[in-house]
Amino acid sequence: MSHTQSHTALIWKVFGFLSLVTLVEVFLGITKPDALNLTSVLGTSILNWIFLILTLVKAYGIAWYFMHLKDEKTWFRRAIVWPVVFLIGYLAFFVLYEGDALHNILSVWTRWTYN
Repeated sequence: MSHTQSHTALIWKVFGFLSLVTLVEVFLGITKPDALNLTSVLGTSILNWIFLILTLVKAYGIAWYFMHLKDEKTWFRRAIVWPVVFLIGYLAFFVLYEGDALHNILSVWTRWTYN
């Protein structure tokens, strides 16, 4: 197997994985199962948490393979990936938590809320 063939196979595997994760996201976005959509955890629905986690998985996969982080030293990978993961998680938690609080405050004056 030549060097080019091995990279082509890897690209197709990564493409398949990213496509599978995207298909799961699209399926959940279209169907919006009530058990996931109407159950609140830490200020938002489980479905929103699933979307957030799957998006982070895709971003990590893209950085790992296409930005060649897998070939770097462990300390360098961690120095790049972990601050980003924690920052995104921190920001997402507060945006979702505060959004839910704002929803609870404004639900008295709006009609588009569900109960």
